[in-house]
Amino acid sequence: MKGERCYTGKCALDRRAYAPGQHGQARNKKASEYGKQLRTKQFAKRYYGVLEGQFRHYFALAEKMAGPTGENLLTLLESRLDNVIYRMGLASSRAEARQLVGHKHFAVNGRTVNIPSFLVKPGMVITMREGRSALEKFKAIIEANGSRPVPQWLEVNKEKTEAKVVALAKREDIDLPIEETLIVELYSR
Repeated sequence: MKGERCYTGKCALDRRAYAPGQHGQARNKKASEYGKQLRTKQFAKRYYGVLEGQFRHYFALAEKMAGPTGENLLTLLESRLDNVIYRMGLASSRAEARQLVGHKHFAVNGRTVNIPSFLVKPGMVITMREGRSALEKFKAIIEANGSRPVPQWLEVNKEKTEAKVVALAKREDIDLPIEETLIVELYSR
């Protein structure tokens, strides 16, 4: 390189592929089976914005349901009210949807709900409370998220800012790149 002097024979471009120090090469070891399972669980927790205690509760509910536990777990996480609001396109992120639910902007079957972890069931109708859709913030959010695809298990009416839950989400409807069997194996220890 121009202007750079290389007295040691090694220039800035001649870098090692590992971290510096005595243990730099040891860090690139392959993850253990437990490590893979834990990382998968942590990814799912962060993706849905759920704490450890809540996640364990959802896993316990999924175990009691009929069918594969891993798919049941993902179905329960998808049916949280904050996730449904995000899927409707009325929030830019799940964290924002959680905040909007907490501020009582939405109603389920005509009753105001401020619990983000509220589990919706088929047949329930989620609406934005009266007068909220006229606010500039919601107009901007709806416009920005208008092109986002809506899952098949929701019927969304963008003009009325309401959605009806047609069915529970199936594994095919969930676009999460995760192996839920690793989570089941982790909790089965």
